[in-house]
Amino acid sequence: MSMQVFGLPVSRGVAIGRAVLVASSRVDVAHYFVEPEQVREEIQRLCAARELVCAELESLKDEVEGDTPAELVALLDVHVMLLNDEVQAAATCQWIEERHYNAEWAVAAQLDALTRQFDEMEDEYLRERKSDVEQVAERLLRALDRADRACMPPIMRRGVVSTQGDEAPLVLVANDISPADMMQFKGSVFRGFVTEVGGRTSHTAIVARSLDIPAVVGAREASRLVRQDDWVIIDGDAGLVIVDPSPMVLEEYRFRQRQGQLERDRLERLRGRPAVTMDGHRVELLANIELPGDTSAALAAGAEGVGLFRSEFLFMNRSGELPDEQEQYEAYRAAVQSMRGLPVTIRTIDIGADKPLDRMSAHDHTLNPALGLRAIRWSLADPDMFEGQLRAILRAAVHGPVRLLVPMISHPSEIRATLDAVERARGKLVAEGTPHGVVTLGAMIEVPAAALMLPRFLRHFDFVSIGTNDLIQYTLAIDRADEAVAHLYDPWHPAVLALIANTIRMAQAAGKGVSVCGEMAGDPDFTAVLLSFGLRSFSMHPTQLPRIKQRILRTDLAALDGLADRVLAADDPKQASLPAVRPAIIPVPQAA
Repeated sequence: MSMQVFGLPVSRGVAIGRAVLVASSRVDVAHYFVEPEQVREEIQRLCAARELVCAELESLKDEVEGDTPAELVALLDVHVMLLNDEVQAAATCQWIEERHYNAEWAVAAQLDALTRQFDEMEDEYLRERKSDVEQVAERLLRALDRADRACMPPIMRRGVVSTQGDEAPLVLVANDISPADMMQFKGSVFRGFVTEVGGRTSHTAIVARSLDIPAVVGAREASRLVRQDDWVIIDGDAGLVIVDPSPMVLEEYRFRQRQGQLERDRLERLRGRPAVTMDGHRVELLANIELPGDTSAALAAGAEGVGLFRSEFLFMNRSGELPDEQEQYEAYRAAVQSMRGLPVTIRTIDIGADKPLDRMSAHDHTLNPALGLRAIRWSLADPDMFEGQLRAILRAAVHGPVRLLVPMISHPSEIRATLDAVERARGKLVAEGTPHGVVTLGAMIEVPAAALMLPRFLRHFDFVSIGTNDLIQYTLAIDRADEAVAHLYDPWHPAVLALIANTIRMAQAAGKGVSVCGEMAGDPDFTAVLLSFGLRSFSMHPTQLPRIKQRILRTDLAALDGLADRVLAADDPKQASLPAVRPAIIPVPQAA
């Protein structure tokens, strides 16, 4: 029976595919297809892991017998029995034989099927036995990871789903997906994803947009309503998830998919055109990237440089082993060289809040991570790590223009400490005779304190970049990852717009560069308003760039005269912006 689940639209487009349900604790399980000739070997790998876990449990029984309560020994016996259940073993192997799932994926899929059966049982005692099944599966997954991690291809060690040309497309359904996990899905067969929690500007949503993957978050009960292998439609424009659609609905959305592709092809023709308004004002369009390899997408989209390199993604999915100076240098160098002389803005590590490392220290686990030790605070608390990153960035500057961007700076003492750290790193490179370049130094304006004391910031920094996502969060006291308060997260709030407009005005008055690198930069609804504030530098995900360029090409700045004053004075700024935001229609160049 067809069902509809509503959530928050966070990444545009339509995705159609079969559902892969992943429990939040198992989202990092490796998901990939094996070749037909590898099926037998994969089943043997699963059997070997099962035997290993059985041996571990039997050994544990021997260790705990004696004074140990009989209930505990009986529990271990239950786990051994579950492992040796021939029916469940055969069902797990069936996922490998028929679907060509790898062993980890097969275990996770069968676990999801079993837990559903337990949830539907009327007997409370039997329902509670679900935890035994989950514990056994987790042991089995850990054994698979230990036994085979060393010999798996690197892409599979990271938990990526590899592409199979003829396989049915898949969509991921989970309680939540961390930004680190999302990065694992680049180049995967997952065509979209649905989560039960999250907000429009959570980092998970941001990464989804950067991957150009249709996504819906905050879809409560999605994991309960969607079954493994159901056909699912994800409407990333409306925030709608359709489960088991009728043939008519399915065809309608397939038509929308084709239309969306035609629109992308049309926008692609604008790639080579400079972003110039109808009355001749040039606007700089930059790209946000997560990894060095993303520079190819930035160049393909026509970006004039990298406005935000989120360096923290180099530190994720590493089991707590941070990249050293040399590894970071090679990554930054690759990005700089790939941009072919265009500027690259590297933000120092922004760890914390909803972007934790795999292994965080005790002081990183706070009651309110968004207000805890994150971003520049985290860097200054670990001088050795920070010095290594600064040295790597300075060394990379030999290969092209580099801007160094400091996140979430808010206090004069942080300014002084950051400047001192940069000078210490530069001084050591000079003393060693290590080649390094000159970087321009910038600060992110993403907390109200920074916006309110901007003149003091501008004495020390060459440019500023407005991070609207966090600026909105901290101005309105709204957790941007919490769907329960997502309706209160409002980029049109008068206070937010006032802070952005004042920041742009003061930076320009001081002769300092200013850009917007948050999600507002890539939202066409804000293009005219930001232009009316005086903004001439936008940084966004490469996938968003063509649509923003189209909006700029259709804008006459003279027609926006007075728009900024009207928007800033209005109780409803969004409504006040509508009469003036009617871009002219200009012809799109035809392909040769």
